[in-house]
Amino acid sequence: MAGISSTGVLPDQQQATQNELLVIGASSLGTVFEWYDFYLYGLLATVISAQFFSGVNEVTGFIFALAAFVAGFAVRPFGALVFGRLGDLVGRKHTFLITMSIMGIATFAVGLLPSYATAGVAAPIMLVLLRLLQGLALGGEYGGAATYVAEHAPPGRRGLFTSWIQTTATLGLFAALLVVIGTRTAVGENAFKLWGWRIPFLVSSILLAISLWIRMQLAESPVFVKMKSQGTTSKAPLAEAFGRWGNLKIVLIALLGAVMGQAVVWYTGQFYALFFLEKMLRVDGATTNILTAIALALATPGFVFFGWLSDKIGRKPIILTGCLLAMLTYFPLFEALTRYANPAMYEAQHTAPLTVTADPRQCSFQFDPIGKNKFDSTSCDIAKSFLAKAGVTYQRVDGPPGTIAQIRSGTSTFTAPNPAVIRVAERKAAIAGFQGQVKAALAAAGYPEKANPATINQPMVVLILFILVLYVTMVYGPIAALLVELFPARIRYSAMSLPYHIGNGWFGGFLPTTAFAMVAATGDIYYGLWYPIVAAGVTLILGFLFLPETFKRAIDG
Repeated sequence: MAGISSTGVLPDQQQATQNELLVIGASSLGTVFEWYDFYLYGLLATVISAQFFSGVNEVTGFIFALAAFVAGFAVRPFGALVFGRLGDLVGRKHTFLITMSIMGIATFAVGLLPSYATAGVAAPIMLVLLRLLQGLALGGEYGGAATYVAEHAPPGRRGLFTSWIQTTATLGLFAALLVVIGTRTAVGENAFKLWGWRIPFLVSSILLAISLWIRMQLAESPVFVKMKSQGTTSKAPLAEAFGRWGNLKIVLIALLGAVMGQAVVWYTGQFYALFFLEKMLRVDGATTNILTAIALALATPGFVFFGWLSDKIGRKPIILTGCLLAMLTYFPLFEALTRYANPAMYEAQHTAPLTVTADPRQCSFQFDPIGKNKFDSTSCDIAKSFLAKAGVTYQRVDGPPGTIAQIRSGTSTFTAPNPAVIRVAERKAAIAGFQGQVKAALAAAGYPEKANPATINQPMVVLILFILVLYVTMVYGPIAALLVELFPARIRYSAMSLPYHIGNGWFGGFLPTTAFAMVAATGDIYYGLWYPIVAAGVTLILGFLFLPETFKRAIDG
């Protein structure tokens, strides 16, 4: 009879537990590393733009910066197709080793790239190519890690096991923030902008080596090994997953009935809330980051809790409840965020409302994902972009054709410059003069230029952010287990990766800039919330009607 350890656990049970911990830890650590790499670009976008795009003309710089931004999000679904197919053909372990290596090499290479001053236009071209590789690698990483962990999990614990993968995006963001802040502090701001920004990218080589070594200790997924030995692996996983209506229908249900809502709730809670605090409510960046980090730290255990709970009551009710709560509470929560983060602005919005009268045909939809567009070609754009960036709510009044935009505050009216009758050389001064007049009027009406740190109710702001992130944990904690269980093992890597990365790369990734454009178009700082509310509502309805419950399914067939 086998001996019992001092802890009362049989040796084979102890070995199984150790293997499970290794699977979860190695898979999660590798995914943390990939998110670390992916977030570095966003955190250092301003410095990188100065290094690689400042030397080209404005139009070319805009195109390059847009390409670098879009590449990281837009190509993720293509990475899901490329590496999903590979994972279903040759195995889970080998594929996510490849994706991690590509991500690590691409990130390390960014730290070695010559600047525009050294290499000319070749520098931004190389940066965009490396950013494409990062997006492709991330597109293949998540599906592999989630599938690998789920296929190792014992029945009844897949939600708990895969929920650790769901914490990795937050932990990767934390890691990137810590390295960037530490480097800035160590070398000083001037040196950081000149050469120190490269250090966080170069440090990734150490993280890559550690993550690769740990992952190489892992064995292949037992489900894949079984399929391989029985000769039941798919010969054409992409054709089988997306070319057959039965499987494609489940892909569409997964995307629209689960992942789309999960994505917008995730990006609203973790990214748009931060953007809203800093850009709309004018809270300084350091305070915004600290308050958001506290809320993230407090709420992160929710990923594991809701993953565990989904093993008990199912994936579907938790995800759809998270979508429902977001729909019902986003407007009051973000209004409360205004009240507690910038009380003076909240008061001014109610006591001194503004109106903007303009020809609606001269007002563009101000979608500007990289912050390069000045929106100064019409008087309407000049007026609305200024108020949107100032975080000021106003009522829009449509004027007759040809109306020159006007901002009214109380009894004062300010007419925006009309670029059609102003020489280009004089346009900048005219816009600056107009903005100065409006700023003075706003200040007189009680609108603060910045949030006063002394009046920020920090505990209430953290509480609101915590609630928003808690919604994220509800929809995101169980999603990996759900996606794994929806699809047969022979096409699982391909089939689950594509809807995940379309949902999170496209619906989620473009949420902050699209929502801001909606704010600029309407004048209502809360109007951008309709984007996640509508998307979550679609997921709630379609998920309730068509999404099957999966938590009791076997996944080895």
